[in-house]
Amino acid sequence: MSFPTKFEAGGPFPSLSWQPTEGERVTPANEAGWRLLIIYRGKHCPICRKFLGRVDSMRDKFKALGVTLWALSADPVERAREEAEQEGWTIPILTGLAEDEMRTLGLYISSPRSANETDRNFAEPAMFLIGPAGTVQAVDVASAPYLRPDLDTVLAGISFVQDKDSPARGIVD
Repeated sequence: MSFPTKFEAGGPFPSLSWQPTEGERVTPANEAGWRLLIIYRGKHCPICRKFLGRVDSMRDKFKALGVTLWALSADPVERAREEAEQEGWTIPILTGLAEDEMRTLGLYISSPRSANETDRNFAEPAMFLIGPAGTVQAVDVASAPYLRPDLDTVLAGISFVQDKDSPARGIVD
């Protein structure tokens, strides 16, 4: 059994870029301000759909804190665009998360249980809060779709970190 690489909080977010369902490629590491990258399993996951619906309904609260949101999966552009349109999401959806990028980010990776689910391996849920300096303020990585942080708690945490200029936690080796 091998142990996955743990993504280090407090370090720079890697310079990875992904294609959104609309517009030009996005490189979260190069964007300004506070950023929250939400990794989701893909269109096949009803729990992800519900969670992203809640994120979308709270987008103005994140915006009030100056946080740019993205949701990212391994799904190709067409599949992700179809889901975003069906669900009426307005948050930017990024696509094409590759397996080597999943490993770089320290994500858990699953394979489909059937061809009806999806046609590719996919990442389990995660969140990366990236601060204005481009460093990762907080990381949440799950091995199953039902383990996700409470979004009200995430908002309160971001507000606290911003108000207190709190450093990244969990960085003791």
